[in-house]
Amino acid sequence: MNSFLPFSLLRSPLPFNQPKRLFLLAFWGLLGTCVLAQSTIKGQLQDTDGLAVPFANVALYLKADSSLVKVETTDDAGIFQMQQVAPGDYDLVATYLGMPDLRRPDLQIGENDLIDLGVLSMQPAGIELEAATVTATRALVEIKPDRTVFNVQGTINAVGENGLDLLRKAPGVTIDNNDNINVLSRSGVLVYVDGKRLPLTGDDLANYLRNLTAEQIDRIDIITNPSAKYEAQGNAGIIDIRLKKNENEGANGTVSGTFSQGRYANFNTNVTGNYRNKFMNAFGNLTYAQGEWWNIMDFRSFQNGLFLDQGAVMRGSRTNPNFRVGVDFFLNDQQTLGFLVGGGYQDMEQRDQNDVDIFSVNNGVVSATADSLLRASSFARADRGQNTFNVNYRNDMGQGKSLNVDLDYGRFRNDNLRNQPNTYLSPDGATVLSRVDNYFDTPIEIDIATAKLDYEQPLLGGQFSTGVKLSQVGTDNTFLFYDVDAEGNRELNDGQSNQFNYDERVYAGYVSYAGKLNDQISFSAGLRSEITNATGDLRAFRVDLEEPPVEFNYVSFFPSAGITYALNAQKGNTVSLNYGRRINRPDYNVLNPFRNQISQLMYEKGNPFLSPEIVDNLELGYTLAYRYNFKLAFSRTSNQITRLIGPDNVDPRAAFVGWDNLATQTNYSFNAALPFTVTKSWNAFFNLSGGYLDNQADYGDGVTIDLQAFTYSIFSQHTFQMPGGFTGEISGYFSGPGVWGGVFEYETSGSFNLGLQKKFLDNQMNVKLSGSDLFFTTGWRGTSEFNGLVSSGRGNWDSRRVTLSISYNFGNQKVKSRKRNTGLEDEASRVGG
Repeated sequence: MNSFLPFSLLRSPLPFNQPKRLFLLAFWGLLGTCVLAQSTIKGQLQDTDGLAVPFANVALYLKADSSLVKVETTDDAGIFQMQQVAPGDYDLVATYLGMPDLRRPDLQIGENDLIDLGVLSMQPAGIELEAATVTATRALVEIKPDRTVFNVQGTINAVGENGLDLLRKAPGVTIDNNDNINVLSRSGVLVYVDGKRLPLTGDDLANYLRNLTAEQIDRIDIITNPSAKYEAQGNAGIIDIRLKKNENEGANGTVSGTFSQGRYANFNTNVTGNYRNKFMNAFGNLTYAQGEWWNIMDFRSFQNGLFLDQGAVMRGSRTNPNFRVGVDFFLNDQQTLGFLVGGGYQDMEQRDQNDVDIFSVNNGVVSATADSLLRASSFARADRGQNTFNVNYRNDMGQGKSLNVDLDYGRFRNDNLRNQPNTYLSPDGATVLSRVDNYFDTPIEIDIATAKLDYEQPLLGGQFSTGVKLSQVGTDNTFLFYDVDAEGNRELNDGQSNQFNYDERVYAGYVSYAGKLNDQISFSAGLRSEITNATGDLRAFRVDLEEPPVEFNYVSFFPSAGITYALNAQKGNTVSLNYGRRINRPDYNVLNPFRNQISQLMYEKGNPFLSPEIVDNLELGYTLAYRYNFKLAFSRTSNQITRLIGPDNVDPRAAFVGWDNLATQTNYSFNAALPFTVTKSWNAFFNLSGGYLDNQADYGDGVTIDLQAFTYSIFSQHTFQMPGGFTGEISGYFSGPGVWGGVFEYETSGSFNLGLQKKFLDNQMNVKLSGSDLFFTTGWRGTSEFNGLVSSGRGNWDSRRVTLSISYNFGNQKVKSRKRNTGLEDEASRVGG
């Protein structure tokens, strides 16, 4: 759906002119020069074969009393780094399952020191068996100070899934029946890929995520309360999908293929490779996917003295290749210059059959026979292409100082064609009463360019960060509505067609600081400002429907703060409190008031008077023994943008899906992430979520929303090490009732999955077999009541599937330490680990 800009944005209380904007940008830049230095310890853990030791614990103890000062975890390349270390004498201890502890005693740290311990070699365990293998695997879910990490490669049952379906399994994430993503029961989440924001929303975003396969994805970072460094857009925070990237030395690669069978078959092939030496690292990925899908929906609605029994069956096919190629040049030990190019294409066809039986209602009794029947079939063809380009410069200047520069350009092109006939029949279906045919041509072009600079340096015992970001977005959206006569001739309907051009420039700057008050208390605080200059130009095809272009300039401020208290540092018990303010601006998909019809009796329309929504988030977290994590969250949103289903004001038979602002939405939520080692060969993980939602709105004339709901969900995964080198997995979730949008109350749903894995050829070949949603319980059902329309519905899709995946790794597997920054790097070390 296309759109135009709401006039309410003209009333922004803080206009901003060009001199002030330049002054503010200069102010952010100057702040980065007013910094001091402090001590840092870094190094790399390797085994005796020179391979990296990832995800090991590295602890620093004060030599005087053996008290724990700091704990860090090595990354994929075995790298660790400890910042904000005060002068003193320390002992360093590294621990890893299956290896003896590594100790480096008598570390003497002075002021402004950069202690590079180089490569630390961990010895193998003294096992007298003829052959013993210790395999390091990442936990399915990791809880870090600023994010939750869902490791896709940590679950067998991820094979054959796409990006959208994987998000359904992520902790705290739900997907509603319209493919809208919610986190901790909050809507308005931003989706990133490798630290770069996707400028897509609605169906375009859902289709992009469906094009990503599980074999391409390494992990998903869920950041519910981002710091000032991140964009303020997105009430529910940020979901950052991290794609795989090989960091191994020499020539390496992986070839994989996946076949999945549900009602229809799907398959994909994936090839990744890299070549690395001391001067550069070149890497690439090529994926080809093809398959079919289906979706069913049924709705029964009472409105205006009528009863409508509606059923829809949607079946489609898609073919999509995509690629990603990059190279990093190591200019010296501190500086890296990288280039990254990505692209993809999707060819999709979809056939829908929408049947509506219309009954009259007298004194609350539905008539025995229908008054008329509507048969609305449609055929759609969509071609979607996207290209992205990135240039990255990284300078690790030592002593905790770093400079990162990113230049990005993205180009997205969507061509959408749809033929949609409507045939009204007599109650017995034998006589054609009337026929109305429509044809839609709705191309969309999006261009986005950004430039970002981030600088960090120790300051006054903590870590200071500052940066600026400039972005420009241009969207050209055309909505052409044609009436089709009996001979198939098309005539443009000027009253239903329009073209919308939207150009937006955002100038952003931030400062943030993280430090420690003492050995137990650490804190962080930040402030981000975003200056927006935008123009929305709606060009109607009829003079009486034209609107003047809308131009607006405004600035917004978004504070964030957090504090962490170590109740017992040696036992890993900590409590944290975080606050952040965010904004969610309506996009072109929800602003355009013109009708995009599903059938002549069901259509979508936007709301040009939508206001941006503002949310205040407060989160209280508790970590027990480094492993068990609990979170309480509260959020209050003003002008919550929500999806509503209501009756048409002209045709008593018709209903529409629209958008409006709620007065307030209040949300209380709870989340617990609980990993257990049941036995030596049995590991279990539980994720428990609960929430209470209160929606309030008054639209006048007796149209109100006063809705409260309690919801909960349980996700569990159990992994078993079995005889013969097999690994088994049982996973599933159960979701309680809740609310989607403003008024749709959904019922319970769930899923049960099984998986089996076996490695061959010295672990070079990996074979996975999985079955998902084996009891076919993932579907949705629920009810909605708004403005006189009472509706109940249900739906399902091709979720019950059996999937076989085979992958083979080749080349040298020796890991090197130089890693490229891809945007949203982990900030855990800045708040004391």
